[in-house]
Amino acid sequence: MYKKFIQILRFTKSLIGFNFKQYLRFRRNFSGIGKRQKFIITAVSSSLILFLAQHLLGSQTFYIAFFLAFFSVFLLFWSVYKDLRNNNSLQVFILPFFYSLAFALFYPLVPERLLVRIVMTAIYGFGLYSLLLSMNIFVVSSIRTIALVSSARTVSFIATILSYFFIVNVIFSMHLNGFLTLLFVFGFSFPFVLHSLWAHSLESRFFSNLLWVFSISLCLVEIAFILWFWSVLPTIIALFLTGFFYITVGISQVWLDRRLFKSIMWEYIWVGSLVFILFIVFAFKR
Repeated sequence: MYKKFIQILRFTKSLIGFNFKQYLRFRRNFSGIGKRQKFIITAVSSSLILFLAQHLLGSQTFYIAFFLAFFSVFLLFWSVYKDLRNNNSLQVFILPFFYSLAFALFYPLVPERLLVRIVMTAIYGFGLYSLLLSMNIFVVSSIRTIALVSSARTVSFIATILSYFFIVNVIFSMHLNGFLTLLFVFGFSFPFVLHSLWAHSLESRFFSNLLWVFSISLCLVEIAFILWFWSVLPTIIALFLTGFFYITVGISQVWLDRRLFKSIMWEYIWVGSLVFILFIVFAFKR
């Protein structure tokens, strides 16, 4: 009996040792993955979750959206946590979270055709990969100078505009009462503005330019309050509010860069005029 017990103990010990060696080998190989490979894994896995979950769990859109948002943020943290140890730029998680949330909430509103869903998923995956690269540049640039910061800001702002348009469209498509609508508009406008201004200043403080961020968010809420009374399609409302977001945040960004020249101001005036004319045409056409 004693000999059998010793044999079982030795076998168990060898089995545990074998598994531990296999675990160490797996961990060594897995930790050797570069950040670009991690970003590709994040984009591909998030895109698959978005595509499959909407087909298998279409009625659980709300839970899918938040799961996907937290999932993409977790994988982003897995990719850049080593750089974050030297830099507390927690703002990098804001836009990937709302980007995934916006796509997942807007996904059921697109036509239920396979080709449309595939194109939508491909846009999401490519945009998420580009966004992750931009967030990585922001994290590293706060430690050392990188020449790609300007390109990262452009990609980040495009993703912000697209995400903002999707979320506004979803909020006004639900036809909530005025108080909830304004509460939701302020709730997602504040982090969007916060991230957009941080992307140009790259300050380590989380609530840098807090008064400025709050003022712009409040202006967006006031515009949303006026649009809530207007009987027009949610897409037109989203287009107008997104255009106002683009103008106010864009002017704030060039102001922070000390580039608020007359020619740039005229560009935003033309954009604002075009958005206003489109809104008036479609509003009265209905």
